[in-house]
Amino acid sequence: MISAVTAKEAQELMVRGDLDVVDVREPREWSSGHVPGARLVPLDKLRASLKSELRRDGIIFVCAAGVRSQTAARLAEAGGFGQLYNLVGGTRGWVEAGLPLVRD
Repeated sequence: MISAVTAKEAQELMVRGDLDVVDVREPREWSSGHVPGARLVPLDKLRASLKSELRRDGIIFVCAAGVRSQTAARLAEAGGFGQLYNLVGGTRGWVEAGLPLVRD
């Protein structure tokens, strides 16, 4: 099952639990700022090698607005992964909630 979470809910989950935060945007988008603790796995790469890119259950998927991350969560669900979350509003929603992005 995929749960939709707001930025504040996602932040609480990240603080409380051991979750994998996967950003499915493109590298150029990632470099403009990403959710702290996230790792980059572009959606096309995830599609091509789901099992090798996802490490375990308990994943929050992130993109720019929440559409690609929902697609990624559905792919993960179809691949047998559980405890899946989609960050509604993506990084835009994260910033609108007053939360910081990390810039490498």
